[in-house]
Amino acid sequence: MDVQLLQTLGRNWWLVLLRGIAAIVFGLLAWAWPGVTLVTLVLFWGAYALVDGVAALIGGWKTKDAGKPMWTVVLVGLVGIAAGIFTFLQPGVTAIALLILIAVWAIVQGVLEISAAIRLRKEIQNEWLLILCGLLSVAFGVLMILNPGAGAMAVLWLIGAFAVAYGVLLIILSFKLKKHGAVRPAAA
Repeated sequence: MDVQLLQTLGRNWWLVLLRGIAAIVFGLLAWAWPGVTLVTLVLFWGAYALVDGVAALIGGWKTKDAGKPMWTVVLVGLVGIAAGIFTFLQPGVTAIALLILIAVWAIVQGVLEISAAIRLRKEIQNEWLLILCGLLSVAFGVLMILNPGAGAMAVLWLIGAFAVAYGVLLIILSFKLKKHGAVRPAAA
């Protein structure tokens, strides 16, 4: 990795730390209030997406790669900000869209797994395991569509677990980056 890029990341370590803290707070809030309506939980996610987007935007702009902002990180920031704003403007649409997306993904994945198992039945042993995985995925998707309330609670716990784990990893990364923030004298 380019030394200058690493030093710039090191000087902006606190932005990565902020993203990690925001993710953990979001995850803990999701777990602390499981009985809260999905719309409120979506608003928590919107706040997280907004904070994460702003931090990524600033970090991408400040972090220079060959003298230019890291446009991929800037883009991640802009998408996060847009997602957060959309969530605040249309929380009901965001909640429904999230559940439908997860349900459709599970059904499509399940169908593809079943298809792959049938196609590969002569090449692999125990293809029934892949068929079973596919059936389970399809059943999960169908249940999400038929009972979105229960699906939302299951998704909430998974999202909370992801957010906490992701936040912890970002915090660890931030402290590792902090070590690289000091400008080192050039070797003579």
